[in-house]
Amino acid sequence: MTAKQKPKLQGLFFILDGLGDLPVARLGGKTPLEAAKTPHLDHLAGCGVYGMVDPVIPGVPPDTHIGIALLLGVSTKKVFRLHRGPLEAAGAGVDFEDGDVAVRCNFATLERSGGRLIIRDRRAGRISTPDTTELAKVLQNIDLGNGVTGSVFPATQHRAVLRLSGPGLSDAISDSDPRHGNPMQVQTVRPLISDGRNSRQTAEAMNRFSRIAYERLSCHPLNTIRKAQGKPEANTIICRGAGAVSELKTVLHNLHLKVAIVTGSCTVVGLGRMLDYPVFTSPGFTALADTDIVGKISTAFRLLQDHDLVFVHLKAPDICAHDFDPEGKRDFIERFDLALCTIRKENLVIAVTADHSTDSNSGEHSRDPVPSLLYTPGGACNSCHHFGEHECRQGTLGTLPADLFLRTFLASMGYPDPSVPSSPSSAT
Repeated sequence: MTAKQKPKLQGLFFILDGLGDLPVARLGGKTPLEAAKTPHLDHLAGCGVYGMVDPVIPGVPPDTHIGIALLLGVSTKKVFRLHRGPLEAAGAGVDFEDGDVAVRCNFATLERSGGRLIIRDRRAGRISTPDTTELAKVLQNIDLGNGVTGSVFPATQHRAVLRLSGPGLSDAISDSDPRHGNPMQVQTVRPLISDGRNSRQTAEAMNRFSRIAYERLSCHPLNTIRKAQGKPEANTIICRGAGAVSELKTVLHNLHLKVAIVTGSCTVVGLGRMLDYPVFTSPGFTALADTDIVGKISTAFRLLQDHDLVFVHLKAPDICAHDFDPEGKRDFIERFDLALCTIRKENLVIAVTADHSTDSNSGEHSRDPVPSLLYTPGGACNSCHHFGEHECRQGTLGTLPADLFLRTFLASMGYPDPSVPSSPSSAT
């Protein structure tokens, strides 16, 4: 090692899904992060740098898979070609063949109102995975005409994956999931491009599947029981994010970093598998507030024995905000902060950020940047009054895009900027 070279440091990268928020009246006009007691996050920010990160494009609310993919090193050029369906399929362990199309689905609640079918609950009351596993059994190998079949595979809670198999399929189709609107109605799937037969045939198959799924699920005994118990029926499937499976490479591959992911989210499991990063999970690593935070951190430190960089993903802040539960989001952040006391910071660069902000007032992803910090050992400790949206807006990092935040993190670990090509003399 020459005098100019510095030893490489290891990296621990926390992604707190939906961390950022907007002021909430129930929290005295503070965000959940600002309302939380976070002495350990305050310390890390004060001994490092902090600021705001724009997940994708300033002013545009991103989807989870886009925001996380950028933090995992997928380039901005490739990230918008990344569809949710194949990710969910990879996360659920669904096998695919060439030509198949994967579509992300929700089990949802459909009710008749004024002669129309209205979506009352896009998540069927966050129905449990054992229940969706039972319901998916009646949605296997459905004949959709023209040699096309559709099968549903359960993922996590209300989430599922639809696999379309057969000749002449296209992923250039619209969604049946309206996502927004009042009232919400299942959308007719349409071809997105005028490429002739393939996209039209696939859209027709999707619409046929929606009708058959509603017929079969409406009379399912499990839904009869749920209705008697006053629970939302999971009597329809709404779909979005159709796509074909493709190989992904990232800047972390270019740097030959040994990377691992710790998560309880099917989406992040799928991303890890598509990126060929080893993914570590356990029954206690859920996507909810009951997840084993200390267990995830302990697993990350075990992995750092033979990995350069470990990502730890925690989904709960996003779920709490979607469920209009700012108090739950605040409490989870406090539990996470308390778990940080177990971290040994020597020779370890630590990042805390998120894929997007989620507004507890509206229950939706927001366009606001995310409060973020970057801790490097040996740095001078300054005062950070409180790690939150307000203070991070005046932080030394300023506001920067997610890919630049990742490159800054890698540079702190001692790795060159992967966006700068190697000189000819260093090429192998």
